[in-house]
Parts: sequence; structure tokens; C-alpha cells
Amino acid sequence: MYYPLASKEHVSTYDMRLGKSVFTVDVEDWFHILDIPSSPPAAQWAFLPSRVEKNFFRLLDLFSEKRVHVTCFFLGWIADHFPHLVQEAVRRGHEVASHGYAHRLVNTMRRQEFREDAVRAKKLLEDIGGRPVLGYRAPGFSLTRETSWLFDELIAAGYLYDSSLFPAPRGHGGDPSFSRTPAVWGDSNRSLVEFPITVTDWGGRAVCLFGGGYLRFFPYSVIRREANKVLSTGQPVIFYVHPREIDPTHPRLPMNAYRHFKSYFNLNSTLPKVLRILDDFRFSTFRDLLAAGDHWPRPSTVHTRTTLGSQEVQR
Repeated sequence: MYYPLASKEHVSTYDMRLGKSVFTVDVEDWFHILDIPSSPPAAQWAFLPSRVEKNFFRLLDLFSEKRVHVTCFFLGWIADHFPHLVQEAVRRGHEVASHGYAHRLVNTMRRQEFREDAVRAKKLLEDIGGRPVLGYRAPGFSLTRETSWLFDELIAAGYLYDSSLFPAPRGHGGDPSFSRTPAVWGDSNRSLVEFPITVTDWGGRAVCLFGGGYLRFFPYSVIRREANKVLSTGQPVIFYVHPREIDPTHPRLPMNAYRHFKSYFNLNSTLPKVLRILDDFRFSTFRDLLAAGDHWPRPSTVHTRTTLGSQEVQR
């Protein structure tokens, strides 16, 4: 049951009321790169030299300097081992959301495994931070049509929104036919809002210039222009960064040349670009978007098919 929010009236309401963009941090460490043979197993993580504390505090200080509040998608394992990072994010007024516990791609998990992981991470973050955890983001944005049960599991676990859908080609599950606009999944009694990662059309294809390798690859002038193009439609721009990306000297994992380029190219550019983004755009957290409340149309009928984009998937 997927209800696209495509009304121009609703878009206009969103644009006038809220801060236009959301800056997000996926709080994980340098060794949490997905889907490569050299990725260390979880049993080894605690024995590796962590860089997340130093890098995350550096980001928090930047956000304080710029007076910006962000949404922090914490990996549960990080929260378990560095609970003071969660508490400090809460103390500074940022939103704490869930990135799952064990950093596993959704499309490699059985439904019950996903359920247990999502519930475990939410409870842990709430216990540490003392605040309700409303949102979820899948590691690697690994939502696929085959794993659209993710929405129902998140609703059952008590999440109110998700930001896992990647409407562009991606190695971990993206699909250019996915909806690009925020949408409601569920029925009139139980639902959550999906905030897709922001993409723009570039060279005849959908790309995300607002996080990851493309953010590091493209000149800032292009990123700013394309972000303003998205904002002009009334849609939010969702930026994302990992703490390791502001740390050009962090350890490297062995990988093939293509993945090495994607993971490590132009790391020196990340921090200057983040600073310019924080200066050039206004921000809300996802929590604040939900708090506005009345601009989200509620579904009035129950459908028997689900729509992730231009195609439908039988439930």
C-alpha cells in the first residue's frame, strides 16, 4: 500500500512551512564499507582502530558552529560501543534515528532477521538516548522491490518514517523507476512516510549528487545548482555523509579499482563541501518534517497492491 504525495497543493504547503532540506549523517566507521571481500566480519570490529568518535565530534562541532540540526542514522553497533556519541547528539538537539544494528544489506537478510535487527537497534538507541526513535535507513539504501516487506516490518516495530529508497541505479538495490517524492505506506490506521534519497537528472540518467561518491566527484557549483533545481519543485533535498568521508587519512580496505575510486576518491573535498552546504541551505530534521503533520495527506482507502514507482508489485 503505497500512496505517492504528488499534489502540488501539498508540495506548496511543505515548501512554505519547512526548512527545505535535511542533512543526514550515517554514523558508522571506516571498516563498515559494504559488499566487498575485505570487509571485516562483525566479530572483528571491536579489535580494529576506530575513527568514528573523532570524526563524529568534528561534525557535531561544525553543526553547532553553523547552528544546524541534523538527523543522525546511528548504526546500532556504534551506539553499543560508543553510547556517549548518541547522548551527545541528543544533548545538542539533533535527531537520532536507526541505521539498523549489524550493518547488513536488507536484500541479504530473511524477513525475520531484518525484523530482529530493526527492533534491536530502535530499542538500544531509545534506551541510550532517552528519546523516541522515529526513523530508519537501510545500510547501503538496499531496499528493493523484492524486499518491500521492509515497510510493514518497520511499521510493526514502531517506526514512523523510512529513508531507504534510492530512485537511481545503485549496486545495493537502487531503481530509477522508484518514486522520487515523499509518500505514505500503510493504511489509515498504521502507516509510515518514505523519504526517498534525492536524485536529479544528469546526462540522461538519474543520479544523486548530494552524498557519497558523486558529492565528492562533482564541483560544488554543480551540486548547488542541482539542489536548487530540486528545491524549486517544492521537494526537500536530502544530503548525506559518513564520518569517514571527512577523514582523508583513515585506513583503507583492499578492494578493486572501481570500488576504491567510489569509496576514496577526492575525500579532501568532503569537508569544504559540507561547510558550503551548511551555509547555502536551510535545514529541518525528518523529525521536524513529521511534526508539521497536517501537510501529509492520509490514505482514505486500502489498496491490495503496492507501488514503489511506475510499476506495481503484488503483495
